[in-house]
Amino acid sequence: MAALPATQREVRLRAKPDGLPRLEHFTLVETPLASPGEGEVLVRNRFFQVFATLRLLIAAVTQDTPFPVLQPGDPLVGAAVGEVVRAPAGSALQPGDLVSHGLGWREYAVVPTGECARLDDEALPDPIAHLQRGWTAYAALTRGVELRPGDTVFVSAGGSGIGAMAGLIAKRLGAGRVIASTSSREKADRLVNELGYDEAVIRGAAPLTEQLAKAAPDGIDVFFDNVGGEQLQAAVEAARPGAQFILIGALSGQLSEYGTGTEAPVQLDSMPLIRKRIVMRGFSSDDFDGEEEWTKRFGAWLRAGDMVFPHARIQGLEHAPQALLDVIDGRHVGAVIVEL
Repeated sequence: MAALPATQREVRLRAKPDGLPRLEHFTLVETPLASPGEGEVLVRNRFFQVFATLRLLIAAVTQDTPFPVLQPGDPLVGAAVGEVVRAPAGSALQPGDLVSHGLGWREYAVVPTGECARLDDEALPDPIAHLQRGWTAYAALTRGVELRPGDTVFVSAGGSGIGAMAGLIAKRLGAGRVIASTSSREKADRLVNELGYDEAVIRGAAPLTEQLAKAAPDGIDVFFDNVGGEQLQAAVEAARPGAQFILIGALSGQLSEYGTGTEAPVQLDSMPLIRKRIVMRGFSSDDFDGEEEWTKRFGAWLRAGDMVFPHARIQGLEHAPQALLDVIDGRHVGAVIVEL
């Protein structure tokens, strides 16, 4: 085994932003390489995911969120894939094992063994695919709603890491027509041409209610909501009787340039909710078992060429802060992965 370096680099929060973060709120620091203690392993990170919800961890000032709050001086966090380089004697993990864990944004991580999951080389054809958020989308579409063959599905933020997977999964599960919302004509074309969405409506191009009426003239049966706000309002108007709404995110508030992103107010007319018998449900995949089921199914789809993992790769830890700002700004399609 090659000798380990004396130091490693990590990205830390320099200061809490007033509104959306900027590059000056982050700093890349070099620290001594820590040694694992009892019950811990040292992992050389290979990839980690940059996700928009990190804004909540950065900006929140209290623990009144479902996520741990980061303070100035703390390293940033995120799902990562890496290789074990040191492990305690008798551990179930051994040097050379590929594992997933939650301490990205650094070159090396000391991780409790109980917080590492050994990755099955046979489960997915590419280790980076373990960083997809497909389980959230799959659980929502198989546990959160009853998706019926031929249903018209509307996915807000269809180019996000979860939204891109949701459209692909809905098609695989038998949806008849899948529509995305996105932020630009370029992304709309990519969602249709590369990911198989039937149509994409563009935020700000025209009233969303008008665009949805053209994209789904017979209405929508399922709304997979990453955003809330005006897109939730438009979905209510476009809903068919008995439509099912599954709310898994609130990016309209989480990525607002004001406040801390912990609120996402929206005004809804309750009359169409009642008249159309719309079923609306807040959802978290953490409440359900079945991630192994999803991984097996996803792996089979990938190997058969029936599905892809939409993502952008960013090279180098030093580019990770800008990647986060680009994710918040909606510049990419699919997950954003930093490769070390």
